[in-house]
Amino acid sequence: MTRPLKIAPSILAANFAKLGQEVADVTEAGAEWIHLDVMDGHFVPNISYGPAVIKALRPFSTAVFDCHLMISPADPYLEAFADAGCDVITVHAEAGPHLHRSLQKIRSLGKKAGVSLNPATPVSVLEHVLDDLDLILIMSVNPGFGGQKFIPAMVEKTAQANLLIGNRPIELEVDGGVTAETAPLVTAVGANVLVAGSAVFKGEGVDDYRKTVDTLRKAAEGARA
Repeated sequence: MTRPLKIAPSILAANFAKLGQEVADVTEAGAEWIHLDVMDGHFVPNISYGPAVIKALRPFSTAVFDCHLMISPADPYLEAFADAGCDVITVHAEAGPHLHRSLQKIRSLGKKAGVSLNPATPVSVLEHVLDDLDLILIMSVNPGFGGQKFIPAMVEKTAQANLLIGNRPIELEVDGGVTAETAPLVTAVGANVLVAGSAVFKGEGVDDYRKTVDTLRKAAEGARA
């Protein structure tokens, strides 16, 4: 099954002084999803923002809000992020003991449910939750900070996740060090959602972002062909 390619700029690399405008601009530039990195300073060594900021950003874009929760525990906050306007809510397999429960809760809130895997976490942990999944997110860097270098071993891991998905309607997303150079590596083995921060938010405004989004898309599509 060929899943449509989606570019998901991470606003972690955007200008926080005008975040609403940045979200509007990158949407107009062609991004299908907006990636929202939520960090708690506990599960990962950084703090970003919470549901109040996401709720404030929601009116600035009609794109899918792709919420990546790098927090532990996640379950007590799922409803708040759903209410804030997130369309996809992804939790880490490593962040809690009851993954089924987390995914079922997300779906009960009317949202799509995803699981993210840190680089050292094997794909096999997902074998028994596939029926509750809408998205698998492969971290190609250790989560917590933007601008890190892509870990090459994550290409094979992405391929393994793609085999695990088979014909199921599950999106396969890659996040971390995604550029025009690394995007073809993961789209060639099945990834269809690309999270990119630094590679997209170069320059300023719609015209600059359209160039970076188009460059990333062209590189990724070439590998898919």
